[in-house]
Amino acid sequence: MTKIISAVILIAVLYGGWELFLYWDKVKNEEAVQKKELAQAAVAGDSLPGMPGQLEQSLQAARQQGAKEMANWLKTYGASIQDPRKAWIELDYVLLLSRENPAEAKRMFQSVSDRVPENSPVRKRVVELQKTFGK
Repeated sequence: MTKIISAVILIAVLYGGWELFLYWDKVKNEEAVQKKELAQAAVAGDSLPGMPGQLEQSLQAARQQGAKEMANWLKTYGASIQDPRKAWIELDYVLLLSRENPAEAKRMFQSVSDRVPENSPVRKRVVELQKTFGK
């Protein structure tokens, strides 16, 4: 009789351990999905705060017209835009400028890189571009 009770207890412990493992795996996967969704949301530069909505159309037009028009746009509207959106737009400008004037693009990138704090949503993009425009 004690052998049967021992076997039942052993089976119950193994079953409980298995259920605990399945629960832990489920929670771990949910956390990974949440982190991935947050990372994707943060990467979208158009959704970052710091720019009045009425400037969006003129920004899109300036992007399409190239680096020179982006420079003019930044001179005109740069004072009314705050980070992190301003940093994102300036990094777009750096990418456009890199084809025409790599030295100026590198200088501008360094300026943005020095200004962006470690906890900024733009920091990931700065780190990615560091390979190209870094010191």
